[in-house]
Amino acid sequence: MSIKKLSECDKTWVVKVVKLNADSELKQRLISFGIMKEAIIEVLEHAPAKSTIEIKVGKMRIALRAHEAEMIEVKRV
Repeated sequence: MSIKKLSECDKTWVVKVVKLNADSELKQRLISFGIMKEAIIEVLEHAPAKSTIEIKVGKMRIALRAHEAEMIEVKRV
């Protein structure tokens, strides 16, 4: 499976986090949401202009800005 950015994933995809390319402050925020290496993420929805992406990590639903989702490398499971 090829590695993609989370922002490139289609709705309903289930992916595993491979790498976080964020600065330390954003990386800590993502980790606090459970978005870390090996985490399983379900893509729920893209905003109409693709400015945000709604994801599910565990039982938590999170909306990420597009530029934040750009920094998360994933592969489909």
